[in-house]
Amino acid sequence: MTKKVLVLCTGNSCRSQITEGYLRHFARQKAEILSAGVETHGVNPKAIATMKEDGIDISNHSSNNIDEYRNIDFDFVITVCDNAKERCPFFSTKAKKFHHNFPDPAKATGTNEEITEEFRKVRQQIKAYCESFVSENL
Repeated sequence: MTKKVLVLCTGNSCRSQITEGYLRHFARQKAEILSAGVETHGVNPKAIATMKEDGIDISNHSSNNIDEYRNIDFDFVITVCDNAKERCPFFSTKAKKFHHNFPDPAKATGTNEEITEEFRKVRQQIKAYCESFVSENL
């Protein structure tokens, strides 16, 4: 049976989108991966570009609200920022909950190169997290 994984963030624009991309990549057919936010901000173009550098296309992802998934019985819920963990609505679900607070690269400041570098740094942290999550849980 395919496991269902929900990745939650504040705006479902950056960290949760990158996480969804890597989980899909590493899990292959072992899981159905969805992501959502407690708000929706649209998919961040820099997140799309940063993932493309690593050979993963998330350009067709959409920014979804947590309410869209209320009736899905998830096996795992992963929050990728403290704000989402605090604001995560109650799910009557058997889902195992995981939490990792990744820095928000969308809040990076500086030159375009410095901001791009922050996106790459966070991408690598998320990639390592996703690879170990899949090997340990799926």
